[in-house]
Amino acid sequence: MSDKAKQIANLLSPTVQALGLELLGAEYLPAPGSATLRLYIDVTEAERDTRIVNIEDCEAVSREVSAQLDVEDPITGNYTLEVSSPGIERPLFALAQFARHQGESAKVVLRLPQEGRRRLQGQIVRVEGGNIVFLVDNAEMTVAFENVDKARIMPDWVALGFAPQPKKAGPAKKAAPQKAAPAKKAAKKKPAGKPASKKPAPKQPGQAKTNQPAAKRPRAE
Repeated sequence: MSDKAKQIANLLSPTVQALGLELLGAEYLPAPGSATLRLYIDVTEAERDTRIVNIEDCEAVSREVSAQLDVEDPITGNYTLEVSSPGIERPLFALAQFARHQGESAKVVLRLPQEGRRRLQGQIVRVEGGNIVFLVDNAEMTVAFENVDKARIMPDWVALGFAPQPKKAGPAKKAAPQKAAPAKKAAKKKPAGKPASKKPAPKQPGQAKTNQPAAKRPRAE
């Protein structure tokens, strides 16, 4: 909260408590011509399990604090008063509220950069003295409460039923075993046939051998 918002919240908190409610905090948003004063109220901790803030609660607080603001006059110039329930994205204004929402996720804007960042989103791990320990990117980060400019709860939309359940990854399909292509057997070459041996043609009966000279016949006288 800004210093102006803290001043107004401290001023109006007893009035809201007198109505049986709790003033969580205030936002003061100056603008040219007219400012906005937004008050966030909630039921007391004892009633949180049985009821929530309704429109009648907001109207009752608006009537009472308007009268007080007219008398105290902490804001110069024109302004618009808004009274609201915290809603699902609940703003956090005090250390006790961070402790109350331990284990939940929050979005935070810092006054001064820390570890190179002015915005962070992480789980509220615990509150230590005047510090808040967040789990950011799987590592703990300690932030001084005085360095927190704005903070809001980040609701679990899936658990609230406003977002679909993430699909569970099914078992990985086993790849079909790759069968090696059957090796092609090299065709066996048939040994070249030996040339058929030429057999001498069979002799005809009465035929003289060609490689012997014919016998000479004696001449007749």
